[in-house]
Amino acid sequence: MNKRFGFIGVGNMATAIIGGMLDSEFVKPQLINIFDLDTSKCENFSSRGVTHRESTADVVKNSDIIVLAVKPQNYAEVLSALSDIDCDGKVFVSIAAGISISFVREQLKQNVKVVRVMPNTPLLLSKGATALCPSENMSDDEFKPIYDMFALSGVVEIFEESHMNEIISVNGSSPAYVYLFAKAMADYAENCGINREKALNLICATFEGAAEMIRNSGDDIETLIKKVSSKGGTTIEALNSFEENNFTGIIKDAMTACTKRAEELGK
Repeated sequence: MNKRFGFIGVGNMATAIIGGMLDSEFVKPQLINIFDLDTSKCENFSSRGVTHRESTADVVKNSDIIVLAVKPQNYAEVLSALSDIDCDGKVFVSIAAGISISFVREQLKQNVKVVRVMPNTPLLLSKGATALCPSENMSDDEFKPIYDMFALSGVVEIFEESHMNEIISVNGSSPAYVYLFAKAMADYAENCGINREKALNLICATFEGAAEMIRNSGDDIETLIKKVSSKGGTTIEALNSFEENNFTGIIKDAMTACTKRAEELGK
């Protein structure tokens, strides 16, 4: 890989992506340019041969693919400061919730090539789930390095931009839903006098096993549910309680609220 990669912002997500690139030898360290206002975040990567640039402009000028790893609220400020740079042939990667392809172009005042991305935090453990949407003016060859960069750290799927705000609730924010469910289960176990760490060990293994059953059992989710919940048994009582309390409706409402906030952030 001879492409030069730039990262504006070196927070948790950028750290996970860069770490995956270095660990897999996807690209030579010197072909990665980084900048963060907090210079301490760059020190670890600098020691591994990554180039620490002095400004966002330096990153853009010396990179072919630029990952915008800053908070959504900072996008306008960061991009507008780069609008005087000729970005012809460069690709910008937006990993912030709600930031559209058109927003990046408007702030840069150029019809640049953009890949809109929604990753999630399990990228930190190479167990990520990432949604990608390339702009209409990108070729397959231009898109492939970005696809491969995220595939290093987990599962990747491609979507139309019309679904990118909605997909945030599916993979970007959803780890928090799983954590909340696990916490509720662990809290119940602890309240019953069960050792919390032992309960969490069982809960995590159950989540992992259930995911593998969805992927590889050959059964759809409804069938898997039925196979666990025999008539008159314990599981059916739990499922009945979920239904009485509108569990699926609560989840849908939460995901709708997530999408609404993504739309607000993009304005």
